[in-house]
Amino acid sequence: MNRSSIMALVKGVLAVLLVNALAGFVYTRLDLTEDKRYTLSDEAVATVEKFTSPIIIDILLDGQLPSEFARLKVETRLLLEQFAAKSENIKFDFVNPLEEGQSREETIIELQQIGLTPANVTVEEEGKVSQELVFPWAIVNYNNKTVKVPLLKNKLGSTAEERINNSVQQLEYAFADAFTKLAITEKRRIAVIKGNGEMDDIYLADYLTTLKDYYNIGAITLDSVATAPQKVLDQLKGFDVALIAKPTEPFSDEEKYVLDQFIVHGGKSIWLIDQVTMELDSLFNEEGSAIAIPRDLNLDDFFFKYGVRINPVLVNDLYNTPIVLASGEANDSQYNPLPWVYHPMVFSKNNHPINNNIEALRLQFASVLDTLPNGNKKTVILQSSPLSKTDGIPKQISLSMLRQQPDRTVYAEKGNLALGVLIEGDFNSAFTNRIKPLKLKGISETGSANKMLVIADGDVIKNQLRNGRPLSLGYDKWTSNTYGNKELMVNSMNYLLDETGLINIRNKKVAIPLLDAKKISTSKNKWQLINIGLPTILVLLLAFTFHYLRKKEFSI
Repeated sequence: MNRSSIMALVKGVLAVLLVNALAGFVYTRLDLTEDKRYTLSDEAVATVEKFTSPIIIDILLDGQLPSEFARLKVETRLLLEQFAAKSENIKFDFVNPLEEGQSREETIIELQQIGLTPANVTVEEEGKVSQELVFPWAIVNYNNKTVKVPLLKNKLGSTAEERINNSVQQLEYAFADAFTKLAITEKRRIAVIKGNGEMDDIYLADYLTTLKDYYNIGAITLDSVATAPQKVLDQLKGFDVALIAKPTEPFSDEEKYVLDQFIVHGGKSIWLIDQVTMELDSLFNEEGSAIAIPRDLNLDDFFFKYGVRINPVLVNDLYNTPIVLASGEANDSQYNPLPWVYHPMVFSKNNHPINNNIEALRLQFASVLDTLPNGNKKTVILQSSPLSKTDGIPKQISLSMLRQQPDRTVYAEKGNLALGVLIEGDFNSAFTNRIKPLKLKGISETGSANKMLVIADGDVIKNQLRNGRPLSLGYDKWTSNTYGNKELMVNSMNYLLDETGLINIRNKKVAIPLLDAKKISTSKNKWQLINIGLPTILVLLLAFTFHYLRKKEFSI
C-alpha cells in the first residue's frame, strides 16, 4: 500500500470519528415516512417542556412477546426516543413483569389490583395454538405522582393487525396525555348539576374519578334558584363547565335562565338527555313489558335557541348491543346474550377529535337529534347505523320482541340518525326578546365563542355496579364487553376545556405496513427458496466465475 492510499485511509477514519463525536452533541433524524410517524406534533412536545426533574417510565413489554406485541414494543421505544430527544428528563426502561424467579400468580394479582389488566393473547404459529398473558402498560412517575398508560387499543371485531395499528395510532396521545396530567398545577373546574332528578353519583363515579386527574369537580344544586338565584349564578360562574347527566324532572324557567346566563358568560356545558321514559329494569315484571312515554323536561325552547331539537322517539337499530336474560330453573339457570334493538351500538364517525379512533359505544333507549339552522356550527359526532329507524311513542316495549326476527326491509333508507351533536359559536341568550323570569345582576344577552355538547341518551355516562361498587364506564359485566363510552366522555370534556391543543394529537394518522398472514402461509415455501436458495446460488455462481477467470488469467 503506497503513501497516498495510507493517507486516504487515515482521513476516512478521522472523518468517521469526527462525525460520531459530533453526533454525541447534536441529535437529528430524518423522517421520510408518509404519515410522519416519527415526528412529534408541537402539542406533544409542549407537554414535556416544563419538567425540571426526571420522568421515570417503566414499560411492561419485555421478554418473549407474541409478534404483535413485539411490534408494539418497537413502536413504543421509537416514540419515547423522540420524547427523550426533546427533553433530557425523559428516562425509560422496558421490564418484564412476569420474568422467572418471581411468583407469577402473585405478580398478576398485584398488577390487577392497581388497575393493570392483562391481555390474553391467542398465538398461532406453524399450526400450534397457545395462550399468552401480556401486560401492555406503561407506568410514568414524576416526583410523587404516578400515571398508568394503556398501550393496547382494542376495538370490537378487529384483527390482530388492526389492533396494533389502533394501538400505535394512540401512542403519542396516550403518553402526551400522561405528561399533561403530571404537569397540571392549577386545575379547571367542573360543576355537576343537581336538583332535577339527575343520575346518582355512584353511577357517575368512574367517569368523575377519571376526570379528577385533570380537573376539580363540585356539585351545584339548582333547588336553591327558587330562593337565592343570584347566589347560585355566582357559584356557577366559578366553574368552567356544567355537566347535566340524565335529568328526570322539568327545569323551571328560573333554573333555565340561571344556566342560560352561565352559558352566555362563557360556561361550557354537556347535556345528556333522555327524552323518553323507559328503563330496561322496567321490563322485568310479570308481563315483561312497559310503556315508553315522553319525558317533559321543559328544555325544548332552550335547545331550540342553540340550534338543536331532541325528538321524543326511540332509536331502533339492527346494529345493537346485547342484553342478558336468564332461562331455565332457578338452580340451573343459563344466561344468554340476546340482541336488543333499543340498545344501539354506535360506531365512531372519526370526523372529530372527540370521536377519533374510539371503540364502539353502547347507548340505551336513545332518542334522535335534529339540527336547526342558526349561526352556530353543529357537528354530528354520534349517529346510528344505516340499518336503524325511529319508533314513535307512546309505545309498549316488551321482552317478547326478542323472539321476533326484525324485517331488514323496514329499516331501508331510514338510518344514520343523529344521536350526539357538538355546538360551537357565539352563544347568545335563549331569553333574548323574552320576559325574564327573574332579576339577576350582570346579565348579558350576547356571548362570545363557546361550546356545548348534547347527546340524546343519559345512560352513555352510566357505569354498572358490582356488589355495590362502580365498575369501569363502558364495561358490561354481563357480557364482559368493553365499549368506548368512557373514552368518548373524557375526550368530550377535554375538548371543551383543552387550551393546550392536546386533543388535536388524536387527529394524527399513522399506520404500520403489515404482512398479509394468508399470503405468508400460502407462499411460505416460495419465499424461503428465494431468501435462502437464491443467495446460495448467486454465491456459488460468483465463486465459479471468479475461479474460472483466475484460472484463465494465470494459465500458461
